[in-house]
Amino acid sequence: MSVRTKICGLNDAASVRAALDGGADAIGLVFYAPSPRAVTPAEAGSLVADADVDKVMKVGLFVDPDDDLLDSALAGVALDLLQLHGAETPARVAEIGARTGLPTMKAFKIRHAEDLGAVGEYDSATSWLLFDAKAPDDARNALPGGNGIAFDWHLLAGREWRHPWMLSGGLDADNVAEAVRVTGAPWVDVSSGVESAPGKKDPARITAFLEAVRAVH
Repeated sequence: MSVRTKICGLNDAASVRAALDGGADAIGLVFYAPSPRAVTPAEAGSLVADADVDKVMKVGLFVDPDDDLLDSALAGVALDLLQLHGAETPARVAEIGARTGLPTMKAFKIRHAEDLGAVGEYDSATSWLLFDAKAPDDARNALPGGNGIAFDWHLLAGREWRHPWMLSGGLDADNVAEAVRVTGAPWVDVSSGVESAPGKKDPARITAFLEAVRAVH
């Protein structure tokens, strides 16, 4: 089965076009103001105005969003999936899904095997899972995601989950094949690995990443 791809943190037309032309299956829009990849609802709406965007899943990334932010984002752009990358409880995740009528994807920050223990608590609350790297304790100005670091992929080896899931954290064109080989990930999610600087997507790197994923067997 082919591996599917999400390019996250898109904030300019050229990178959206590179993702679409390269065959990405999903694009991610960040609604978290501290991130260098953040977009406003109006900016997000403009980025997905291209008719070709209807061919891909549009994912909104939120970090502990309140209802006003969710309402504002959804008024600006039609999203297909809500990625929750903060400390949202199972109850809050379920509430967001019920309130918006959209599927949710809960992100789990992984460093050790015990970090996977919380996944089961969200079985009935979320529709998707995402596994990302937990930032080091001494990291300054670390973001909830998109820090360009990987975790030990062997922690996911041989595991099965009730929900569809994505692998994230430190992926790039050079290591994505190995990441998929070890984890069996059906989806891979990249952000900093296709950037020339924090928040600045590089269309050539997006193309290279998508080509690398297509080469995975």
